[in-house]
Amino acid sequence: MAAVTVEVKDLDGELELPRYAYDGDAGLDLRSTQHVVLKPFERMAVPCGIALAIPQGYAGFVLPRSGLAAKHGISIVNAPGLIDSNYRGEIKVILVNLDASEAFEIKRGDRVAQLVILDVPYTTLNVVDELDTTVRGSGGFGSSGVGA
Repeated sequence: MAAVTVEVKDLDGELELPRYAYDGDAGLDLRSTQHVVLKPFERMAVPCGIALAIPQGYAGFVLPRSGLAAKHGISIVNAPGLIDSNYRGEIKVILVNLDASEAFEIKRGDRVAQLVILDVPYTTLNVVDELDTTVRGSGGFGSSGVGA
């Protein structure tokens, strides 16, 4: 497995830095630096207390935690959130409470999202008159159905 080194600046100084919860995990856990209560359908940019220097050719993708989504309806508004390699500001997660009736409390230090660093090639677009044909063609948004 190829490894990439990402420089991290600790902006908080007290919270645990992002890390993998288990061997083999793809996402590093991001923690909230603040105590926050999200009311139903409320959204908020929650600071995580770190800044990154992601190497060129890579990007960071911020993803929801499945347990928060399944148990409490907590997700990320722009999932996945994208961190470009040239961004050096504080990482924040735009959380949303999709539960219609229950507020959700986030305590300082709670794990609120996951960070995945991925290889992203620089893309050059080539304008053509026609695209090659495929079996799927232009079918999208449910074109394969839901049954077996």
